[in-house]
Amino acid sequence: MQHLTLLLIACSMTLLGCGGGSGNNTNTTNISTTPATDISSDHASEESKDPTTASVVNNQWQLIWQDEFNDNNIDLNKWSFEVNCFGGGNDEQQCYTDREDNAFIEQGILKIVALKENFTGPAAHDDDTNYNAMNTRTLPYTSARLRSKNKGDWTFGRFEISAKLPQGQGTWPAIWMLPTDWAYGGWAGSGEIDIMEAVNLKTQSDEAGASSGEEESRVHGTLHYGRAWPENVYSGKGFNLPDGVNPADGFHEYAVEWQAGEIRWYVDDIHFATQRDTGWYSQYMNDEGLLVNGAGGAPFDQKFHLLLNFAVGGNWSASVNDKGINDSVFPQSLEIDYVRVYECSVSPLTGAGCATIGDDAALVDGKQAPAL
Repeated sequence: MQHLTLLLIACSMTLLGCGGGSGNNTNTTNISTTPATDISSDHASEESKDPTTASVVNNQWQLIWQDEFNDNNIDLNKWSFEVNCFGGGNDEQQCYTDREDNAFIEQGILKIVALKENFTGPAAHDDDTNYNAMNTRTLPYTSARLRSKNKGDWTFGRFEISAKLPQGQGTWPAIWMLPTDWAYGGWAGSGEIDIMEAVNLKTQSDEAGASSGEEESRVHGTLHYGRAWPENVYSGKGFNLPDGVNPADGFHEYAVEWQAGEIRWYVDDIHFATQRDTGWYSQYMNDEGLLVNGAGGAPFDQKFHLLLNFAVGGNWSASVNDKGINDSVFPQSLEIDYVRVYECSVSPLTGAGCATIGDDAALVDGKQAPAL
């Protein structure tokens, strides 16, 4: 695959992301309910949440982009629909559509709905050079995938999304980020940031040590990086909400803080994981056809955009918990209350200086670059 042009790789492999292996995470963090604290201030604010400042205790994060979903229609100045039956590169069983049946706003909530119905659409991903409405594929479910590409693209910042997740065997909601320009080649050499993924919530948990009748409740934060597929790697962490709360039962805020050389994951302001550039890398083909190392914090030093989607089945969700897809649970919805993006006012160019740190957060080891 490395001998294909970078453009072709980027177009044809982008959809292999979003959970392309994150389901293999074996370590899950269970953390106290103490929120992360602002390392750049002396005391925590007790003010209620305000979209003009970050919902964490640190008001040095300044709001620069948001969607509160208060309009009747999805804002196409902020979001685009992907329309395809590609299957995400993960053998997913949904066609993504731009129909109101699959994505709409209701009482201030964006609802992405997966339906059990046969549907026919383009067999390639939207960005693939082979995308052609005449080359079709039929799949047994429909859903939606929204992205902010070329409408909201950022390097560094804090990204907050309040969401209520679907439940049942075969459900796979994701809130994540992909590179806009693919500076380091195709997926996953140019990186992927998974803010939140979950599969099969409320089915029998297959987490190590889970008892009979214990419900699946994990959410996952993951990075994908390394080289273009199939020599990509990933690292991440699972998280269980405190007190046995299941993320399918209500809204919770999922967030990452991304600065030069470091990315941190949060649920309801609880900092549960950190990854650093000492544990990620990018190796890609340069213009001379040589495999080289990306410098510095590559690949997580370029513009990324947001994606909101609800997949059905696929190589992760259909292979764990009760296995396969339970048709009877559909329709199911991924519900989004708001999306907010903040810039670190201390250092907008690096995102550093506004970190909110939890004492119990895990430092994920990540992967080391192989020798060239």
